[in-house]
Amino acid sequence: MMLSFFDQFMSPSCMGVPLIALALTLPWTLYPTPTSRWINNRMLTLQAWFVNRFTQQLLLPLNIGGHKWAVLLASLMLFLLTINLLGLLPYTFTPTTQLSLNMGIAVPLWLATVIIGMRNQPTAALAHLLPEGTPVPLIPVLIMIETISLFIRPIALGVRLTANLTAGHLLIQLIATAVFVMMPLMPTVAILTATVLFLLTLLEIAVAMIQAYVFVLLLSLYLQENV
Repeated sequence: MMLSFFDQFMSPSCMGVPLIALALTLPWTLYPTPTSRWINNRMLTLQAWFVNRFTQQLLLPLNIGGHKWAVLLASLMLFLLTINLLGLLPYTFTPTTQLSLNMGIAVPLWLATVIIGMRNQPTAALAHLLPEGTPVPLIPVLIMIETISLFIRPIALGVRLTANLTAGHLLIQLIATAVFVMMPLMPTVAILTATVLFLLTLLEIAVAMIQAYVFVLLLSLYLQENV
């Protein structure tokens, strides 16, 4: 019984073909394509307003050099947001619950920020490894600690997204199973538990949106240190 709870996190396949590729491609088809008309419909206007406001808020603390990442960061935010929300629907699969996928997104983007910093301003990039005013005996220890913390960043990005979504989905499935089991035995308790399940689902929707924003926000902060 306990093992079946984790079946929802297994990558589904149809006729031997993994469906994770379809789950990664489908979100892009849900957004309407902007037209060349002067006046768009309400959906396109709302979509453009959301993307512009998010991009403006995200790039506010960045230098001019970091504005080149605007399209990438905005696209990544929409991609993660859509995948996380679609994963809450019944009979769906959430690709962002796979650590391999999250690490595959986090590591190249983090490495790109580090390479940009080492190429454009190597002195400032290396200066982050040693805080100003450090006593001489503590210099080797602090350099080792800052280096380890630098390489832990992509792991923290991937694990944070995976752990939050996995924990939320497991908790929803556990409470939903309890509701179905208690319904014929204790209807009153089952109704109260279903109310908790509904509130937890709303919380999980908020978590799905917040975690997508936090992922992109931390990536922009890493970029800010290297531009």
